Amino acid sequence: MTLSLGDLAPDFELKDQHGTPTRLSDHRGTRVVLVFFPLAFSGICFSELSALASTAFPDDVRILGVSVDSMFTLRAWSDQEDFAFPLLSDFWPHGQVAQAYGVFDEEKGVARRGTFIIDGGGAIVWSIDNPVSTPRDVADYLKALS
Repeated sequence: MTLSLGDLAPDFELKDQHGTPTRLSDHRGTRVVLVFFPLAFSGICFSELSALASTAFPDDVRILGVSVDSMFTLRAWSDQEDFAFPLLSDFWPHGQVAQAYGVFDEEKGVARRGTFIIDGGGAIVWSIDNPVSTPRDVADYLKALS
């Protein structure tokens, strides 16, 4: 599926690293930076999520990280790194949400480095889709949010 700017972001419900169900639609009224990443405990993912965790985002912005890792893996990684935002498990059906957003790498079986900024009404207002090996720059998110 190809999503375009202005499209309504596909709603989903995934469990976070604590097992709490999280729906995208629960965040209506706030802006969401939806960050797909390939795998926990990997170098580029660590650098990107650490940069997210240390960046001051506006108060009306929520960060949601999504990977195909299990909830238990995400919990161990989040506890180790002290990430202050939800990490959502797209484990089963495997990569279903990444597929809905068009960022699932079928060959590797993981999400590419896709990011979607979703406005308070649920529309996609900015996005980027990088290959697994290419990191993203948090400064681009801040620029898009301003």
